[in-house]
Amino acid sequence: QVQLVESGGGLVQPGGSLRLSCAASGIIFRAYSMGWYRQAPGQQRELVAVISSVGSTHYEDSLKGRFTISRDNVKNTVYLQMNSLKPEDTAVYYCNAKLEIVGSGADYWGQGTQVTVSS
Repeated sequence: QVQLVESGGGLVQPGGSLRLSCAASGIIFRAYSMGWYRQAPGQQRELVAVISSVGSTHYEDSLKGRFTISRDNVKNTVYLQMNSLKPEDTAVYYCNAKLEIVGSGADYWGQGTQVTVSS
């Protein structure tokens, strides 16, 4: 059974930092591209960052320089370091795992973790 369990969300003041973690089980972690997405109230889910199986990263343009995605293939965990947080970063953050085989259809989501940026 595939599980993606996010943690690290919470309430933080503007300008603060948080590090989200997503622990994966039930998959061959090193074969998956891992991503973070977010969804604010009334908004569509949007990409935050993705890291490939070999460590290549891609960020939503507006988040470059503030957010950093990384992975630990020993701990089967992907991280999202978020710095200089703004109220508009408030959202539920979701972890995603996508197998890097074209047409495999293996695409999994975590349950999400709430991040609230407010004074």
